[in-house]
Amino acid sequence: MEPTRVPDLMSLRAAPKVLLHDHLDGGLRPGTIAELAAEVGHELPATDPQQLGEWFAAAADSGSLERYLETFGHTVAVMQTAPAITRVAREAVEDLVADGVVYAEIRYAPELMVEGGLSLDEVVAAVQAGFEEGAAGEQIVVRQLLTAMRHQARSREIAELAIAWRDRGVIGFDIAGAEAGYPPTRHLDAFEYLQRENSHFTIHAGEGFGLPSIWEALQWCGADRLGHGVRIVDDIKVVSGAPPELGRLANYVRDKRIPLELCPSSNVQTGAADSIAEHPIRLLADLKFRVTVNTDNRLMSGTTLSNEFALLCEAFGYDLDDVRWFTVNAMKSAFLPFDERLALIEDVIKPWYAEHA
Repeated sequence: MEPTRVPDLMSLRAAPKVLLHDHLDGGLRPGTIAELAAEVGHELPATDPQQLGEWFAAAADSGSLERYLETFGHTVAVMQTAPAITRVAREAVEDLVADGVVYAEIRYAPELMVEGGLSLDEVVAAVQAGFEEGAAGEQIVVRQLLTAMRHQARSREIAELAIAWRDRGVIGFDIAGAEAGYPPTRHLDAFEYLQRENSHFTIHAGEGFGLPSIWEALQWCGADRLGHGVRIVDDIKVVSGAPPELGRLANYVRDKRIPLELCPSSNVQTGAADSIAEHPIRLLADLKFRVTVNTDNRLMSGTTLSNEFALLCEAFGYDLDDVRWFTVNAMKSAFLPFDERLALIEDVIKPWYAEHA
């Protein structure tokens, strides 16, 4: 039996990958932030792109979700005009193309980008223009997820915006922000509206808060996917020498094939996992949960999707067969129509891995 061959970063970049959990305002290029900030007079902690990138990574590497979220004040500040938003969106797609991503759902909160006078519609249009520019002529499909902030009261309005833009680039809805004290049930009106409209949505749950957040997201709100969901391991009992014992919620999540949008580097930064080597993704994958690998915020985590896979391959000895398993999981879990998902799996993803894995 041949030993497992851990793929190098170049091989991982070449491999077709699928990204379900990536924040637009968490993935800006440091140089773009510096340029846009100079245009609008926004003061940054550093103006040199390399120093600025290092500052973001250091500020986000605090072990606190709340501290992590503070870094977004600078990125959102430079995304208040249509040209700036379009540029950021276009560059995000260009960066994903360069990293071998063939399908991406990129999320952001339109309500955070209206301080300069744009309407919610204009924000979505500006993002869509950037996505289309970045994807033109490239082998990538990109869709928008519209996010409502869980500590605000605009979720129904953003849900209606998502439905208004359905079939024009928006593929679903999300809520995000600090979990503690802001349960998803505060936004039931939005989720019930989306269900009546036969729409998809994911909910940030089980990242900064534990099992009650996951339970509410699923059993009260009806989430299709769990944004992070890493804390589902709190319902799995692991005793040395015995098979893992799943609680009722963990069993439900596995049995229903509810996708977990895991973000390894981000989870370590926010304290949801102690290290990559101790990240529960290995346990969850071994137990055959519907596990997907994601970036969350490429700027704050100083990462790419290829880099996330490289970290996992190094920590757990994964090879390209494992990367294919995670990738097909993600494509199956996308909010894209079934026939389009199947086409990407059968025509793009599986052929490449069959040749290279």
